[in-house]
Amino acid sequence: MNKKILITGGAGFIGSHLNKKLSNLGWDVTVLDNLSPQIHGNNLEDAEIKQKLGKNVKFIKGDVCNKLDMEKALNNQDAVVHLAAETGTGQSMYQIEKYVDINSRGTAILLDYLVNNKHKVQKVIVASSRSIYGEGKNQCPIHNVVFPKSRLDSDLSKGDFHAKCPICSTNVVPLATEEDSPFNPSSIYAITKLNQEQMVLCICSKLAIQSVALRFQNVFGPGQSLKNPYTGILSIFSTAILNGESINIFEDGLESRDFVYIDDIIEAIVLSLESDSVSQNVLNIGTGKPITVVQVAEALYKFYDKSIDIKITGNYRLGDIRHNFASLDSAEKIIGYQPLWSFEEGVKKFVDWVMEQKINTNVYQSSLEEMKKLGLMK
Repeated sequence: MNKKILITGGAGFIGSHLNKKLSNLGWDVTVLDNLSPQIHGNNLEDAEIKQKLGKNVKFIKGDVCNKLDMEKALNNQDAVVHLAAETGTGQSMYQIEKYVDINSRGTAILLDYLVNNKHKVQKVIVASSRSIYGEGKNQCPIHNVVFPKSRLDSDLSKGDFHAKCPICSTNVVPLATEEDSPFNPSSIYAITKLNQEQMVLCICSKLAIQSVALRFQNVFGPGQSLKNPYTGILSIFSTAILNGESINIFEDGLESRDFVYIDDIIEAIVLSLESDSVSQNVLNIGTGKPITVVQVAEALYKFYDKSIDIKITGNYRLGDIRHNFASLDSAEKIIGYQPLWSFEEGVKKFVDWVMEQKINTNVYQSSLEEMKKLGLMK
């Protein structure tokens, strides 16, 4: 494979780390990004854009939903890493058209070009999500391995936040979720991520283009947007702490996710690009270890060294899952992926970076009020 690559969404959190890494490795990198105000803010200066780009990276300000922008960006490329997407799980439940348009239609425009035009693209990597599994794999004390359905409002409203066995409604214990687990997306965001990966794998297989869907767990690290109130609890909690506000934790605080540091995500993408054995594959990328939301708050408390009030609110968002963490067996076997960063090491690096940033007014509360108004948070 030659060394020309397009990164859609390449000025975003993952994309900005990736474009610098690939540039340093000798790839000829093109970035296509619309510089969404929700992620980048409203007063983006050229200097800030340049900080997000690696050496000699070509930047195109454009939209994946614009066919002319996509055509320009894809010209003469050998590979594509498709990161461009709207990513707020909660927001997706009331901005449905926007999420379907950007995530699903934007991917369709990319693939439509590959089908109907001459090009040199040999590999496509699409960023998928652990959210497509819903609750994922669990253990029932009676029925062994089960895959719970979405939690019911009637249980959540009583403070019963556990995932349930779909057969007997007994509380279940989470297990590492493998790639062949059933899909159970519980948000519009999750549905569109599943749609993205299935479209890419379907079309690329017909065109003999190598493709891989990387199902990322919860990614965090330096460069994560501190302006976007819909994604990344480390950013949300950090903004609250540095504004002298309390941390409000949903449910009972024992809900857990697989938090993976950004450098491990970049390594997984690079391994996928460089591997000749990966084609039409789906791979989980995480740490394989669950971390509760309370543990997140406690780690931030430790590294910011600030006195903060942690409130367990019992509030909940419809569409949220209780637990999910990844089985990494396939990723290790197929591309040799092994996470190198522990959660605490990653949080320390993240906090060090945040302390160098200008912290804006916390707009997270306004996003919660919007969801309450629409009956999506209780």
